[in-house]
Amino acid sequence: MSRHVDTVDENGLSVRVLAGDALPGGTSAHGDHYRPVAGEMDDPARPHFGRIDFERLPNTRDLGSLPAADGRRVRPGLLLRSGLLCWASDDDLRRLRDDYRLRAVVDFRDATELAETPDPMRLLPEARLVHADVLNRVYEGVTQSAEARRRFQRLKDDDDDPAGFLAEFYPHHLTSEAGIRAYALFIRTILETDDGAVLWHCHVGRDRCGMGSMLIEHILGVPMAAIEDDYLATNLYTDEPTTLRADANLRFIRVAVEALTSQWGGIGGYVRDALGVSDADVSELRARYLE
Repeated sequence: MSRHVDTVDENGLSVRVLAGDALPGGTSAHGDHYRPVAGEMDDPARPHFGRIDFERLPNTRDLGSLPAADGRRVRPGLLLRSGLLCWASDDDLRRLRDDYRLRAVVDFRDATELAETPDPMRLLPEARLVHADVLNRVYEGVTQSAEARRRFQRLKDDDDDPAGFLAEFYPHHLTSEAGIRAYALFIRTILETDDGAVLWHCHVGRDRCGMGSMLIEHILGVPMAAIEDDYLATNLYTDEPTTLRADANLRFIRVAVEALTSQWGGIGGYVRDALGVSDADVSELRARYLE
């Protein structure tokens, strides 16, 4: 049964909505929290933000039909973003193997996560597993000093700004040595996979996966508004409990982009100078993945 919740709209007027429905200003009501969600960019050419109707993979989505460079769109069925694969049903795996012709799985998690919930590669015999650990010892690296440890702990404990910790930490997904290595490997894997689909994932399909998705979408010329909405759409489909500390949040993706702009002049500069993606690589990716 649907449950209604009361909130206020952008003009301060009281409104009543269904829990989980989009609210004015791009949020969604989930329990006692308001979860930011995508809204304006739910493109009829890509309904449900590309979500694939798998049985047990709630946040596996096809980048296909996203608007891209030169008025083209991303070619469907080739670039897939996801959460954990270990929960996939036999039929989910059959579809990935036979319908999508999956050829590469890029796993952004660390070695402990892989050991606890390994990818079902035995049932995807034509796909190779690429381990691209985005956060390998990154937290230890940014909290080496006592002052840094105290600052991060204060952010973790700050109930007035529950998203503050991730907002501070998010850029390190991309700017750390581990992040640069992982995302360079991710783009290189896509370049090297010229037949069938590539799927990338972390745990939820939100943070590490979300930053990887942002990078390949930018390379393909997807407008930033559509990139942001694709990022936020995880909040619609994840089965993780809602929490203001961890839900996908425009604050997170924008602070990450600000860090790239500060150090490399923008996402494009980061892709070129940090990840080593050449203009020829961009042209090849667009020729292969756009229609």
